[in-house]
Amino acid sequence: MKYNYLLPLLTPLIVFVFLEIFFGYPKMIYIILVLINLIIFFTVWRLTKASKIDKQWWNFLILPALMSSMVIAYSIFLNNNNKILIQLLFIASIIFLYFYLYCVYYYLIRPQSYKTFSIENISSYGNLLTFFLTASTIYGLQSFLNLPIWILEIIMSVIIFLIVYQIIWANKIDFKKGLPYILVCCLILIEFSWSISFLPFNYNIAGLILTIGYYILASLMKDHLLDKLNKKAIKIYLSIGLISLLLILFTAQWL
Repeated sequence: MKYNYLLPLLTPLIVFVFLEIFFGYPKMIYIILVLINLIIFFTVWRLTKASKIDKQWWNFLILPALMSSMVIAYSIFLNNNNKILIQLLFIASIIFLYFYLYCVYYYLIRPQSYKTFSIENISSYGNLLTFFLTASTIYGLQSFLNLPIWILEIIMSVIIFLIVYQIIWANKIDFKKGLPYILVCCLILIEFSWSISFLPFNYNIAGLILTIGYYILASLMKDHLLDKLNKKAIKIYLSIGLISLLLILFTAQWL
């Protein structure tokens, strides 16, 4: 395809149009979800097909597909008084999608212009936001729809597996080497998630607490697998996590 370079620009614009349609017609959520994921899939598939570097399109698809889906799912819990927040969330996801797809484009099509660690860095931020949206949505479903927590935890475990796998892939860590760590991370986070579900927090606070746990665990895992883990890094991650957790607990509104 001659105009592959336009895909990273056109795809976010098309996705934004679909998000605005969903904003005006929320009952079309399932149709919009399918259409958005299809356009993202087409873009990623097209770029990998034209590449001589990597043909495994599914690795590049995980993060943008998950984030876009979670943005829509999370926005359901924002009431009509949060229209500005919903729009800001849409815009933030589109900006992320734009930069992510351009990183993928340069990595796959123009590797001579690709900046080292671009995908690794943007994936790190994208996974953190996606994890928060996922966790908050899961707790929101529990609070508002009173769904059984075990069903929600099954959904959560699948998404956590994909997110942690994306970290392993983005940092070019061998899958066989990283698989035990992925499974351990999933197990710890699911147990932590289950425990948080019994605490009297609203879904955003619960999601933030779980996201802090994810940040600490994923950071330690990544640095260990990359042979970069040391006492200083451990202190930094634990300090950031503890300070963030204390700020949330002292400022959180208990139900």
